[in-house]
Amino acid sequence: MRVKKIKSALISVYTKDGLAPIAKKLHELGVIIYSTGGTQKFIEDQGVPVVAVESLTTYPSILDGRVKTLHPKVFGGILARREDNHLQQLDQYEIPEIDLVIVDLYPFEDTVASTDDEDLIIEKIDIGGIALIRAAAKNYKDVVVVPSRNEYGMLSDLLEAKNGETDENDRKIFARRAFKVSSHYDTAIYAHFNTVDEDDQAFKQSILSAKTLRYGENPHQEGTYYGDFDAMFDKLNGKELSFNNLVDVDAAVNLMAEFEGAAPTFAILKHTNSCGVATRDAILDAWKDALAGDNISAFGGILIANTTIDLATAQEIDKIFYEVVIAPDFDADALELLCKKKKRIVLKIKTFYRHTKSFKSLLNGVIEQDTDLKIESADDLKVATTKAPSAEEQSDLLFANKVAKHLKSNTIVLAKDQQLLGMGCGQTSRVDALKQAIIKAKHFGFDLTGAVMASDAFFPFPDCVKIAHEAGIRAVIQPGGSIKDQQSIDFCDANDMSMVMTGVRHFKH
Repeated sequence: MRVKKIKSALISVYTKDGLAPIAKKLHELGVIIYSTGGTQKFIEDQGVPVVAVESLTTYPSILDGRVKTLHPKVFGGILARREDNHLQQLDQYEIPEIDLVIVDLYPFEDTVASTDDEDLIIEKIDIGGIALIRAAAKNYKDVVVVPSRNEYGMLSDLLEAKNGETDENDRKIFARRAFKVSSHYDTAIYAHFNTVDEDDQAFKQSILSAKTLRYGENPHQEGTYYGDFDAMFDKLNGKELSFNNLVDVDAAVNLMAEFEGAAPTFAILKHTNSCGVATRDAILDAWKDALAGDNISAFGGILIANTTIDLATAQEIDKIFYEVVIAPDFDADALELLCKKKKRIVLKIKTFYRHTKSFKSLLNGVIEQDTDLKIESADDLKVATTKAPSAEEQSDLLFANKVAKHLKSNTIVLAKDQQLLGMGCGQTSRVDALKQAIIKAKHFGFDLTGAVMASDAFFPFPDCVKIAHEAGIRAVIQPGGSIKDQQSIDFCDANDMSMVMTGVRHFKH
């Protein structure tokens, strides 16, 4: 793998933040720096010598800065393959090799977001910068390209670790990021000009709000968020949300949307699954009973409420470590307390809006479906057994059904008095899910006598209702639809249990 020493660099950036230490390090390594305009002045102000691009091309910046670097003596030095034929041509036309290109594009997206002045927006369409990025990325076998200030950290680490040398794998990583930046930039411009197709507006807004994340699900994975986060939340405190934070927050919002407008409800989620949920007359009591459902898994979790969090509740939740807390509002003294820890993410949710379509990438493509927005009410319940559930049991069944809908399949939820007592999720059999739920409930000291059970899909055999009965459960909610439904119904009838069917399956893969 070919190792190359960076001997020359072209720097042309809009935003200068973070550039100073890189320029100084390049100078320390003996790198010749070419630049122009404001970037040149900024670097020179750091005490670093710069060769003006104008002295290389013999042309000044013209057309109000629209043309500065668009010249063969610039692009030739970037695009030339480091082999005899190309190197001879560089010598013939006195074109220097350029080994590193650093660009930060005009802020087109920020401009679109801040003004309706079309002339100003057009002027923020970067031409030279995007051309430099594409040229350097194309020639990654010989050139390092840094396509935005988001990659400054990567470059700094590389310069320190390898003393200004790069191998082909290093350069290809930067090239991949460069084409990602250029693709996103062009798509944002397209989205701005595409005003004819109204159905494309949601896509347009997502593209314009795209943001590079620190990393993806794990540190070795790149991550980007496409969406308008600020339309849903006011971020009141804390560090930048990570990929995993966003995934968990999405799960929390989808769950709590089922309880929007209901009595005070608190939920605790871990890795997108709820480990504690409770509905009470007061939010403090809802928090305490949600935490009681699993105070171990709550550590490092995501907390969400459907109503204002007051000081008393804030004082209680402040006793544990968690990543994110979400609520429609916070009392002033509660917010002051919650924001004392600088890294803790505090989100004020503006809307529990959920898109009607859901997407997932897989198998070299993307699948799309209608979002599962259905949740059953009392009118949807069909009593399948001789015994009907009591009013209290019916309320608990509907509560448990909401929670089960948002747990990974196969899932079972055990609940009583509007409180999650135990859940089993992501299991390969429904029996295993039920056994897990019972073990969790008993581990945290719950008596399952009189509790209810919810299942996200039908029971193919009566084994689950038998196990549930032995644990003390007296009412069951499930979709129904198995050819052996009657076996489960018969067992319930023989053992003084009630069962209702919804006709709606809530698989969640």
